[in-house]
Amino acid sequence: MDKYRKVFKPKEDVVKSEEEIRVTAAGSVSAYVSRAATVFNELNKPFVIVQATGNALTKAVTAAEVIKRRFKGLHQITELKTVEIVDEYEPLEEGLDKVTDTRSLPVIEIKLSKEALDTSDKGYQPPLDESQVKEYDAEEMARGRGRGRGGGRGGSKGRGKGKSKDKSSSKGKSKGKDASSPAKGKSKGKSKGKGKEEPKGKGKDTGKDKGKGKSKGKGSSKGKSKSSW
Repeated sequence: MDKYRKVFKPKEDVVKSEEEIRVTAAGSVSAYVSRAATVFNELNKPFVIVQATGNALTKAVTAAEVIKRRFKGLHQITELKTVEIVDEYEPLEEGLDKVTDTRSLPVIEIKLSKEALDTSDKGYQPPLDESQVKEYDAEEMARGRGRGRGGGRGGSKGRGKGKSKDKSSSKGKSKGKDASSPAKGKSKGKSKGKGKEEPKGKGKDTGKDKGKGKSKGKGSSKGKSKSSW
């Protein structure tokens, strides 16, 4: 396929109905639930259709299950089908023909209706028991999303600041230890004292040696040897 280039077709403008909720893989389930609330409560529509293609199928099923648990008495019909997409490739060199590639894309459509649907349909599911349904509350949904975002950001910032403070305190302590000269001063003083004591000790030793006759004799012998040279 190095000698071919894909032909990009302009996107067709498909009119989207008010009841349709198109789910994408990057979308938020809470946003789809809010859209369903708008369709049921504000637009006064009796049903919604949750639609998705490709890798967004699982998210569409999740959104439909959440919607069923936020609105009472919803009948469900699920339909699975495939859509064929034809890709065209044009040659980059002369003498080659155009190439077409046909691929199938899975599509799911979930209809949730307050009115009764065809119970004989193979994709039909009756409404859930009212004990499993918690009425939709827009304020609660907004608070739930706000808590999740605020908690995550606040926690990360707090931890980062705490660590930086610990580091600064440790640095301060280490600097303080380095700057504390008394310990070094004492050690230096001791070494100086030792140096002074050593010559004193030597002087005393020499005095003692001089007092003894043996030391003088040794000294004279040393003197003789030096003079002979």
